[in-house]
Amino acid sequence: MESDVDLPCPTCQSEGCLKLLSMSSEIPYFGEHTQITISCEKCGMRQTDFIPSEERGALSFTLSIEKDEHLQARVVRGSSGTVRIPELDLEVSPGTQSTGYVSNVEGVVNRFIDIIRMMMRQIRADIENGEIENEGNLEKLFQLEMALTALAKGELLGDLSLEILDPKGHSIIGHDDVVKKELTTEEVSQLDPGPAPIIMGSEDVE
Repeated sequence: MESDVDLPCPTCQSEGCLKLLSMSSEIPYFGEHTQITISCEKCGMRQTDFIPSEERGALSFTLSIEKDEHLQARVVRGSSGTVRIPELDLEVSPGTQSTGYVSNVEGVVNRFIDIIRMMMRQIRADIENGEIENEGNLEKLFQLEMALTALAKGELLGDLSLEILDPKGHSIIGHDDVVKKELTTEEVSQLDPGPAPIIMGSEDVE
């Protein structure tokens, strides 16, 4: 269902440009939910989130990637989810423009690879322009890229894990081998909350 949103765009502050698209469905392990997408016709801002039909609270999900099937485990990352590969000290926190997505573990690993490759291109450009001389960071990123590429190919099974921490409970890693736990108040306080929601919960969507 698509409808107009009578609020200014949170990015460009334009009035009368926001559209809301909502769709209810069911995802294994995640259950019934409403997928909400807010978009601005003027600046192109787009924000997607997944609102569970039942309140979940602040949760974390950890999957030790030990076999090929773990790479295919479903991942729902809400706009407030922090994604980590702790063994490599890698983390993607939700920013003010964060948006949700549905993927699998392999797809999330490839997202990390894309980010690392983008950073490597920027460092190479800075070196060529004489802005930096130390290539140490480039070598570290190269090693991370190699490790993640091997993981995506199923060559580092048993060495790495994937974590998602979500203070709103809008994220999940779907597999029977996942370790799920409630986040403490202190743990929640250390997480970035993500973008301020235009839609606060499923009760706001008819």
